[in-house]
Amino acid sequence: MKILKRNQIVILVIALMMVSAGYLNYSSLHKDEGISTSAQLNETQYAGIGDAKLVSSNIIENSINDVETNENVTTTNETNINTNSVMGNSVTTTQTNSKVTEIEQYFTSTKLNRDKMYSQMIESYQKILENENISNDQKTIAQTEIKKVNDVKNAIMIAENLIKLKEFEDVIILVNEESINVVIKATELAQEQIAQIQNIVSRELKAELTNIHISTKGA
Repeated sequence: MKILKRNQIVILVIALMMVSAGYLNYSSLHKDEGISTSAQLNETQYAGIGDAKLVSSNIIENSINDVETNENVTTTNETNINTNSVMGNSVTTTQTNSKVTEIEQYFTSTKLNRDKMYSQMIESYQKILENENISNDQKTIAQTEIKKVNDVKNAIMIAENLIKLKEFEDVIILVNEESINVVIKATELAQEQIAQIQNIVSRELKAELTNIHISTKGA
């Protein structure tokens, strides 16, 4: 009876050992499979993330390159436009300045030549007065002519200043015997302005309106 019980105990122990061994093998197998699956999943996830970063990086780099290229093209175009504009403005400004300089030179040089002519006339008459071989009658005539020249010079100066007060930039009056030429620095004149100029010149130089000739010289 005791032998039977002992054998049953041994069999029970062996059965428990086998069950334990089987359970351990099963757990170990599933544990290994779980680790393998997790590792594969993690590798797949990281691979996907890596690809996503790579694609994003390429897109960003390409976008940056495109932006930089567009900016360079825009900058170049703007530079060309600015350069062309500056060059165009420079040419226009140069031509305009040249034209303005030419007009200003005309008024300046013409006035100088006119004043020089009057100075030479007065100087010639003055030499007659200083010459002892000249008769008194001739000296009287010389004095009269000097007064006429000075009167004309003063009348011209007054008339030119009065015309400038009418908001004209510049004017020159040239007297040749009875004919009087008036040149105004302007592109055009209104009829009212012409009438004002004629009245001033006629009054100051004591000239007939028909002898007054008005012209313009401007850009």
